[in-house]
Parts: sequence; C-alpha cells; structure tokens
Amino acid sequence: MLFSLSSSPLAPTLLLLLLSVPLLFLVAPRLLPPRPSPISLPDELDDLSLFRRAAPDSPSSPPPPLPSAQSPLGSPNPSPNNAFLFLTNSPLAFSPLWQIFFSNASSPHLYNIYVHADPAVPIPIRPPFTANHFIPSKRTERSSPTLISAARRLLANALLDDRHNAFFALISQHCIPLHSFAYLRKTLFHRSIDHLDYRSFIEIESNKTFMSNRYNARGEGVMLPEVPFDRFKVGSQFFVLTRRHAVAVVRDRRLWRKFSLPCIRDRDSCYPEEHYFPTLLSMEDPGGCTGYSLTRVNWTGMVGGHPHTYGAGEVSPELIYKLRESNFSQHYLFARKFAPDCLDPLLNISDSVIFRD
Repeated sequence: MLFSLSSSPLAPTLLLLLLSVPLLFLVAPRLLPPRPSPISLPDELDDLSLFRRAAPDSPSSPPPPLPSAQSPLGSPNPSPNNAFLFLTNSPLAFSPLWQIFFSNASSPHLYNIYVHADPAVPIPIRPPFTANHFIPSKRTERSSPTLISAARRLLANALLDDRHNAFFALISQHCIPLHSFAYLRKTLFHRSIDHLDYRSFIEIESNKTFMSNRYNARGEGVMLPEVPFDRFKVGSQFFVLTRRHAVAVVRDRRLWRKFSLPCIRDRDSCYPEEHYFPTLLSMEDPGGCTGYSLTRVNWTGMVGGHPHTYGAGEVSPELIYKLRESNFSQHYLFARKFAPDCLDPLLNISDSVIFRD
C-alpha cells in the first residue's frame, strides 16, 4: 500500500515546514547580527588589475636586476632607492619634520614617496609631499582587510613606478623618524652590495595569548587549509620590505582569499593587517626576514587596541634616545604614535638630537 501524504497525520506539519523555508530566508538576515561587508567587488577587481601589472602571476621574462651600489667590476651604478609608503586617514601633521629628513638626503634620487590617503578625509598637501605622491586610494577602516589592501596598493604603485626601489617602508601619519636619512641608508644597505642578500625588517611572532581568538575570528576552521594554526603569525603592521618580498605580497592570491574574509566575532579579535604580512612572508621566505620591526611602539597603557600616544609634554631628547634603543643589532628608525601637538617640540630638537646620529 502506497503512503499517501494527504491521509497522513503529519501532512499539516510537513506542509507548514515547506511553506516556512522561504520565509526563513527572508527573516533570518534580520534576526542575525549584521556581518561586516567584505571589500567590494569593483575595488577588488581594480586592485587585481593593478597587482597583475606590478607583479604578473607568470612573468614572460625575468625582471631586470636591481642595480647595486657598485658592480662586480667596480663600475658605479645608480644607487638603489628607498620607497617611503605613507598610509593615512588623517592630515600628515609631521610634514615639516619629514621635510627636514628628506632634505638631508645627499640626492633626491635616493628615495621615492607614495601616499595612500583615505579619499573621505581632506588631506592638506604640504612639503615634502606633492600631489604627485598621492596614489589612487580607497576607503580604509580599522579592524578590516581594507588596511591590507591599502598597503598592497602602495607596494604595487612603488613597484611599477621605479625599478630601482629596493626597500619599501610602510609609515603611518603618527610615525616620526628617529635618525637621519644617511643613518637609515647605512642601516638598510650595510649588509652587502648584492641586493639578493637584503632582508626584510618585519616582526614575526606566534606565542601570544590572543592567537586562537584571532585565528578563529572569521569562524572555526575557516582559515584552513591555506593557513594552519601553527603557521598563523602576528607582527607590527609597519614594516620595511625588500623588493622581492614586496613582489611576493602583491602577487599573492592564495592567502588573500582567507584574510580578505570579514570577521564574524568581536572586533577586538579582528586585526588582519597584523597577521597577513607576517604569516605570508614566514611561509614564503622565513630566512629572508629578520623577524623584527624597525618601528618602535609603546604598548604600555594600551587603550582600545591603540598603543600609547605621546603628547607634547613627553617630547624630550631623552625620549628620542630611549625610543632608538633596541635589543637587536640595529637601532629603531621610526617611532609611533605621536599626537599632532608634538610637532613643535620635535622640530625644536630635530637638528640637535633627532637628525644628529
């Protein structure tokens, strides 16, 4: 005897379930907590086009070698450059201090400046910055992958702009230099005249109590299989990368598919910009990274996930000397965060302390 739905006592219940399925799809999004929107498709496509031009997935021919300070035969070559990548969502308050820093370079051909400024914020342009330094930029938001995209955009533009760019330093609007331009050059290029021996200065750590929460911020198991937990790293957002590592970051598609996903947990566990770069480069070339940053930051008295912000009353020669100190072989080259009212006291000690190595 065949089962008849119409004669079954379960018929009303089954019918109700069938009718409720479409309703569930309509109502559920309103009942569940909102999930942050990922990077928009147009922005993603714009970036992909830029990244493929800067670092092709399968280059038809190897890129020309970077010039070194001296050829094997002793003939002078153009010196490799430093690319300074300013990532900001507020006015560049320390422009006058950076103006002094760059004016002390022995040649303007030793550096290039690139600025990614949030287009929603008006940024007054003052020397050493010019309109030509500002790259096409997108909105950025804290605790989101937009900060990764902005840094990759800066790297891609610098790679495309000048093949002599050898080191790429990511700097925030709250950063200040701690040494002269000449000292920076000596620190970065001291190891060898062969650019293949250069290493990236990027913090790479794993033994932090919050790692599990941050690893699962996008959901349990979401980072697998590309990023096993034991390969998940953390480090300062601000780094100095070699050219080959800048290319690796811009060329990456595999890890980006994971880190570009929005977090579904509390925002205190969502800092993708502190994890993407150290995780990627520790997988790609751990021996080519120092494991530490050249940007000093004070996490004592952290507020809302932000490090200590120095005020005008704290600026002194002693503070600069202390911020330079490092447990590594090199002094710190930059420091953050500084409030805008620090500008005048910093300018007062710029010649006698900051740029006097």
